[in-house]
Amino acid sequence: MFRKVLIAEDIDSINLGIVTNLKKSFDFEIAHVKYCDDAILKVKKALLEALPYDLLITDLSFKPDHRNCNICSGDELAREVLKLHPPTKIIMYSIEDRPLKIKNFFNEPGIHGYVCKGRESAREINKAIETVYKNEYYLSQSLDYAIKGTPVMEIDDYDIRLINELANGLLQDEIAKNFKAEGVFPASLSSIEKRLNKLKIYFKAKNSTHLVAIVKDLGLI
Repeated sequence: MFRKVLIAEDIDSINLGIVTNLKKSFDFEIAHVKYCDDAILKVKKALLEALPYDLLITDLSFKPDHRNCNICSGDELAREVLKLHPPTKIIMYSIEDRPLKIKNFFNEPGIHGYVCKGRESAREINKAIETVYKNEYYLSQSLDYAIKGTPVMEIDDYDIRLINELANGLLQDEIAKNFKAEGVFPASLSSIEKRLNKLKIYFKAKNSTHLVAIVKDLGLI
């Protein structure tokens, strides 16, 4: 089983609940922080001592307060921790339940488990820890079908840029001109039209405005 676990959660009651639950269920060293920057400091210190954390459990969203932070979200924290120590397993724990956004977290930054906050959170976190320890991926049951049932289509940076341009009110010919000027390819009007049509079909959007709204709701832009 894991030896050292780091918890990053900014709400005291939730933080305490996770720690209490894990102490009852597992026999590993637990540290907890309220800020992502503090988590990074602990990870660096542990590496210097040659006693790295095996597992990071992090919330996705951290509320801003009086303190200025360099890292302000769980996905950013996961990304930095994996740069510092790639073997670290990461479980994200959040109220976020949009399937496509969550699916992306497994690709980038590359988390290993995702638990939705809810009535069964304590049981699910325990199960997620056991699953991830066996080098398997864990996903809350409430999301498992939604994500696995999502049609397969790679949404890349080009697609996000394309939809962002639409969101900014640009017409397709204007987007084509901008892409050509910036060296973004494919930049032809026909290529942009074809890609947008595929995206509309994929997201079941009636038109470009509807596409933008759907993608915003999914948290992709």
